[in-house]
Amino acid sequence: MKKIISLVLLLFIVSACSEDIKFNNPAFQSLKENVFWRATTFNAYSSASGGIVIEGNLGFEKVVLKVPNTGVQTYALGRDNISTASYSNTQPSQSSSFSTGTDRGDGQIVITEFNTENKTISGTFKFNALNEDQKDTEKPKISFTEGVFYKIPISATSGN
Repeated sequence: MKKIISLVLLLFIVSACSEDIKFNNPAFQSLKENVFWRATTFNAYSSASGGIVIEGNLGFEKVVLKVPNTGVQTYALGRDNISTASYSNTQPSQSSSFSTGTDRGDGQIVITEFNTENKTISGTFKFNALNEDQKDTEKPKISFTEGVFYKIPISATSGN
């Protein structure tokens, strides 16, 4: 009888401790100015030159990451116009655009996996992008940190 009670008690404890695990598969998210930001739509595509473009959208907001190839490596931002990151908000009352480029901003995009079989791409990113409107002294730059894109599906080649 003690064994049955112990077994029932053990089963109760084990079932009470279980958690519902929620998978974000695929995902595109980051901290924008230290506030959690998660794209509701995302995609990636290869350009005609062999580069890759990864996009994440949240309403009027859009983040675009560009790298010159699909190699698993770290791409530095702010050194050229080949590896870039940009953010834009097209909401009429808050319209703004920020980007990295040659001597503009800094950061990195790290491709951690390029799965040719499933046609997905994964990695991390962080960047500080400068406002394209240099007269906007209120918001001269924007910061994205702890960014992750995970198993983003890659669609057909674009003409870009």
